[in-house]
Amino acid sequence: MGRRSSGLIGAWAEEQRQAQRQREAEQREVLRQHREVERQRRAYERDLSRTQREQKEAYRRQREAEALRLTGELEARARELEGLLAAGCAGQAFRAAALREPEAVEPFAPGALGRPVPEPDLAAYLARAGRWPREQAEARARHQRDWAAASAAEAQRRRQLDAYRAQYDSWAAGRLAAIREHNAGIADMERALRAGEPETVVEYFSAALYACDRWPEGFPRQVSAAYDRAARQLVLDWELPGFEVVPEHKAVRYLAGADQLKEAARPVTQRRALYRDVLAQSVLLALRELFAADEARVLDSVALNGFVAGPDPATGRPSRIVLAAVQAERAVFHGINVELVSAVECLTGALGGRLSTRPDGRTAVRPVRVPEQVGSGVVSHGDGAEPDLLTMDPIAFEGLVAELFRARGLQALTTRRSNDGGVDVEAVDPDPISGGSILVQVKRYRNTVPPSAVRDLYGTVQGAGANKGVLVTTSGFGPGSYAFAEGKPLTLVSGTELVDLLHRHGLRGRLGPEEDEPGAGAGAGGEGVSSGGESSGSGDFNVLGMDWAGAVAVDVCALVCAGPRVLSEEHFVFYNNPSSPGGSVRMLRRHGGDRAAVRVAFDALPAAADRLVLVAAVDPEADPGADLAGFTDAAIRLRDPAGRELERLAVSEGRAGETALVLGSFRRRGGDWEFLLGGRGYRGGLAELVGDFGIEVA
Repeated sequence: MGRRSSGLIGAWAEEQRQAQRQREAEQREVLRQHREVERQRRAYERDLSRTQREQKEAYRRQREAEALRLTGELEARARELEGLLAAGCAGQAFRAAALREPEAVEPFAPGALGRPVPEPDLAAYLARAGRWPREQAEARARHQRDWAAASAAEAQRRRQLDAYRAQYDSWAAGRLAAIREHNAGIADMERALRAGEPETVVEYFSAALYACDRWPEGFPRQVSAAYDRAARQLVLDWELPGFEVVPEHKAVRYLAGADQLKEAARPVTQRRALYRDVLAQSVLLALRELFAADEARVLDSVALNGFVAGPDPATGRPSRIVLAAVQAERAVFHGINVELVSAVECLTGALGGRLSTRPDGRTAVRPVRVPEQVGSGVVSHGDGAEPDLLTMDPIAFEGLVAELFRARGLQALTTRRSNDGGVDVEAVDPDPISGGSILVQVKRYRNTVPPSAVRDLYGTVQGAGANKGVLVTTSGFGPGSYAFAEGKPLTLVSGTELVDLLHRHGLRGRLGPEEDEPGAGAGAGGEGVSSGGESSGSGDFNVLGMDWAGAVAVDVCALVCAGPRVLSEEHFVFYNNPSSPGGSVRMLRRHGGDRAAVRVAFDALPAAADRLVLVAAVDPEADPGADLAGFTDAAIRLRDPAGRELERLAVSEGRAGETALVLGSFRRRGGDWEFLLGGRGYRGGLAELVGDFGIEVA
C-alpha cells in the first residue's frame, strides 16, 4: 500500500512540476513579447523623432533658402541701380535706319502643291502581271484607269497651284507696297529731321529715349519737349523714378525660434545716397541716348529737367518737382567718358548741373530752360490728363496702341481704314531670333470679348502668314478665349493690362472717369469689380491673383467661412455673386495679367469668419468634359493695393478625373491671417464641393 501511495504522489508531483514549467514558459513568452513590443515602441519613437527632426531641419533649410533668395533679389536690384549708367552705355545707339523694313517678303513656298503627281509606269504594271494575254490586257486596263486618275489629279494640282500663286503674288505685292510706303515715311522723317523741323526733331528724340531698353523695370517714361531751331537745342522735361525705386530693405533673415522671415532695413543714409546716384545716372543716360542718336547733327546742346510727379511738399497739390537740371553742350559731353565717371560728380561738376541734396524729401532745384519757353509747340508723351480709353476717338485709340508698340522697341503703323482684313495695327519685331510680323486688332469694348473674335484673329494671322496676333481690348476675355489662345501664336491684352502697359512705358490711359469726376467709380470699365458693397476706393485690401499653366478653363471662387461652414450663401463669392455682403471679398474680372483675381479686405471680414477658402472648378460651358489634370503650376500672387507682389503662394494642383479643388485657405490666428495649403479634390464639380461647406445646390 505504501508503495502505491508513493507512486500516486510522485505522479502528482511530476504533473505539478510540468505545470509549473509550462507557467514559467508562458510567463517568459509574455515577458519576451512585452520586451519586443517595448523595443518596437522605442524604435518607432526613435524613428518618429528622427523623422520630425529631419522634417524640421528640411523646413528650416527651406525657409533659410527662401530668405537667401529674397536677399539675393534685393542685392540684385541694388546692383542693377548702381550699374544703370554702365549698362546703358553698353547698348547700341538709336538710329532711324532701325525703323526701316527690308524690302523682301517670304519666298513662294507651295509645299505639296509644287510636286507633280507621278504618272503610272506601264512597264511596272506589265512586269507584275502574268505572261498570259488576258493578264497582260488586264494590266494595261489598270494602267489606263490609274493614268487617267493621275492626269485628273495633276490637272487639279496645277489649277490649285495657279490659284495659290495668284493669291501669293497679290499678297506679296501688297506687302511690298506697304513696306515701301513705310520706308518712304521713314525717309521723309529723316529729311525733316536733317532740316531741323521742330516737331520731327522732338518725335525722333522722344523715340530714342523710349527705344532704350536699359531702363530698369518700374522706371517712368514721361517726356515733354520742344526744339529751339535757332539755338539747335532740345529742351525737355524727363520724369525720374521716385524714392521707392531703391529697396527699403537690404537683407532677409529667417528667425527659427519665431518661424518668421525678418527684413533688415537698409540704412537711411545709404538709401538716400543710392537714390541720389540713381537720379544722376538717369540724367546722364538720357543725355547719352540723345546725343548718341543725333546722327543728323541737329543738337548742339540739350537742356534737361528731371522731375518726379507728386504732391508739392509746400501746398500738397499735384505738381512736378524738379530734382535734377542740366544744360549740356555736345562738345563738353563728348569729352566725358560717361561709363567710368561718378554720376553725381559728373552731373554737378563736369556738366555744371544741379542735383537735389535731399531728393528723398523732394527738395527741389531750380530748373534750367523749360519747353514752354522755347516758343514753338511743345510735344508731350505721357503728359497731361489721363484719356478715358472707353470714350476716346477710335482712330486715336488705335494710334495710342501703335505708340505703345513703338515704345516697346517695335516698328508699328496703323493700317488704312479699308481692306485691312480687320487688322488695326501692323508691327514688326526686329529681333532676328524671336521677332517677326505682328498683326494687332483693337477692340474698344465694354463687355467681354467673345471667343469668336479670338478665332477670327487666328484665321487672319494664318491667312497673312504673320508670326503672331495680338488682340487688345478695353474690356476683358472669358475662359473660352484664353482656352482657345493657349498654345497658339496669340496674345490677349485686357483693359487693365493695357492700362498697366501704357503707364509702364510713359503713356497715359484710364478706364472710366477719374475719381473726382462725376460718375467716377460707376464701373464703366475700371478694374472690373462688381457693383455694391464697400467703396472700391478703400486702400486697406489685398489682391489675390491666380495664375496656372495649362489650357483648362477654370473658375476661381471664394467662401467666407466660420470653421468648415460658409457663413451664408451670400458669402459664397463666384461669377454669379461677385461680391460678399459689405464688399470685403470681390471677384475681379482681370487684374495685372492674372488669369483670375479676388480682392479681399481682410480687416473688413465679418467678426464671425475665421477663414477664407479659395476653390477652383472647371468651367463646364467653356471646357465641357474637361478635368483638372491640366491645372498645373498654380500659384496665388498676394499683392498690396499698389499692385506690388508681397508673396507668391503655391497652391494645390489638379488631378485627372477631378473637376473641383480646394486650393487653400487663409486662417485667422489672433490678429493675423496665415495661408494653409488645400488639396481635396471633387469629381462632382463645384456643386459637390460647396455642398461640403453647407451650401445646397438645386
